[in-house]
This record gives sequence, C-alpha cells and structure tokens, in this order.
Amino acid sequence: MEETTKKKKMTEIGSAIEELSVLSIAKTTIVTTDTEATNIINLPLKPLLSFCKLIIQVLDKIGPTMAVLRQDIDQNIQRLEKMWESDPVLYSNLVEIMRKEAKEGSSRKPKSCSRAALWLTRAMDFTLALLQRLVKDMSQNMEQAIEESYNLTIKPWHGWISSAAFKVALKLVPNNNTFINVLAAKDESHQMVQEDISSLISLLIPLLSQLHSILELYEVNKLKST
Repeated sequence: MEETTKKKKMTEIGSAIEELSVLSIAKTTIVTTDTEATNIINLPLKPLLSFCKLIIQVLDKIGPTMAVLRQDIDQNIQRLEKMWESDPVLYSNLVEIMRKEAKEGSSRKPKSCSRAALWLTRAMDFTLALLQRLVKDMSQNMEQAIEESYNLTIKPWHGWISSAAFKVALKLVPNNNTFINVLAAKDESHQMVQEDISSLISLLIPLLSQLHSILELYEVNKLKST
C-alpha cells in the first residue's frame, strides 16, 4: 500500500486523485438565508484551485496544443487566488465569492471571479471528456480524442479566433503511446494508468455537477468568451 501511495504521488493523475479526495472531504452543505435555494454545496477554494493547477500539469503533457487553454486556466486561478488573499476567511469558499459578485452586479464583467470559475469549470469539462475517451479506448487517436473533447466542451463558448488557433495547434498533439507514457510513473503499465484515470473520473464527475449547479444558480453558466 505504501509503495502504491508513493507511486501515485509521482504522477499528475495520482496527485489529482488525492486533491479531489481532500476536496470531497472538505465540502460542506450550507443553507442560505436569502432568495437562493437551500442546501448549496460549499466548495473550499484552495483545494479546488490546487486541483486546477494539477490540470495544468496534465495538459502540459499534451504539449503546445494546450498552450492557450493552459494560460487561460492559470490566469483564472490567479484571479481567484487574489480574491482569496484579500480576505482568506470570508472568501475561503467559492460560493461566498460568487454571492458577493452577484449582489454587486459584477458577475458578468470580463474580469470577474465568477467568469474565472466558469472557465475553470469548462477546462475541467474538457479534461473529463478527454479522460473518458482515453479510458474507454487507450489506443485511440489522440488528435481525434482532443478535438472531439474540445468541440463538446469549450468550442461552443469560444470565439472563432480561439477556435481557429486551437485547430492549427492540433497538429502538434503527441501520439497516444507518448501521452500515456508521460502520464505513467516508472514501471507503471498502461492498465495501471487506465485504473488511475478511472478513479479520477469517478471523483471529477460529482465535482463538476456541483460546479455547474452553482454557476447556474448565479446565472453565469452560459457566458461566452469576451
């Protein structure tokens, strides 16, 4: 068991599993006193952002194709971290930040934290879609898997310039074996990587369901890129 734990800590997928496990434990249910629905899942901000940073590391394995998405994730993480730093107690969770912006009427502004949370969620949607395709068929064409995942999750919200740039960058995608190998720890088989990915997927699906519910509650879930 100890060796398995050490192995997971050496990989981005294993670290992501650990971060999501922490986040699942840390989540609480709050009952609001205003016009919002009750029983909203309260998502601690720091564990959520730590997981998003691990997504960047996974996307780095794909290479230059993910450069624009990677930069977008990093900027949105920084925006939310800046809000947290302004009052770590008050803004320790995502719901409080989004509630504040909703009351101020700033949720839809280009540099809002609500938009940052929206685009981080879409990046996680993309990651989930890609991992689901990989775990279903570890030998499938990576370029096709990435393009299909992008078309499903992010393209509907991107402008034509971003979509065109992504299309060009697809030519730089590594082949399937290369990508799986860089995700794996030393001496880790493709089957073991597949099992890790399956574990990550099982944790990511409920998190995304909760995030989409929060985004819908504050009516920012359908905003497009500015």
